[in-house]
Parts: sequence; C-alpha cells; structure tokens
Amino acid sequence: MKRQEVSQKQYDILVGQCRYPKTSEARQRCRTQVREQYKVGAFNPNLDCRTYSGVSVCGVLELDAAQRSCVEESVGGGLTRRRAEVECYAFR
Repeated sequence: MKRQEVSQKQYDILVGQCRYPKTSEARQRCRTQVREQYKVGAFNPNLDCRTYSGVSVCGVLELDAAQRSCVEESVGGGLTRRRAEVECYAFR
C-alpha cells in the first residue's frame, strides 16, 4: 500500500489520536498504522479531519463495540454521526 502524504499538522493529529484507545496494544497498533499509512509532505485535502469538544482526529476511527453503541445512542439523541464518533472515541 502506498503511504498517503499529509501535512505535518495532519500527521501530528493522527499520531495524537492514538492516545485514546483503551489498551496499550491498541495504542501501539494505532501508532504503527499511522507510520505505515502516512508520510509528512503536503496537505491532504482528502483526509477527513475534524475537531469536536477540543478533540481533533483524522481519518477513519476504529471504534470498539461500546463506542459504536455510544455513537448510535448519541445520534439517536440528536448529535451528528461525525461528532458522536469523535466524542465516543475520545471519552468512552
């Protein structure tokens, strides 16, 4: 797989979001995936980055079952799916 080029800021967000998974194994897997899938270069307008509740993330978030349930509950309560994914990923 060819590594996607992203800006330094996007790369920093990708690495930073690896602090949220609950286990050390998941955090390490996240950091490894970032290193394997991305390289610093130019800004990538196709990378889905967003910030909610002070948390910035980029790309597809790997949610566990509890987080997916949290997303569904939050969307049912009126949050947008994008916001619910970020908040459930970071805080659940």
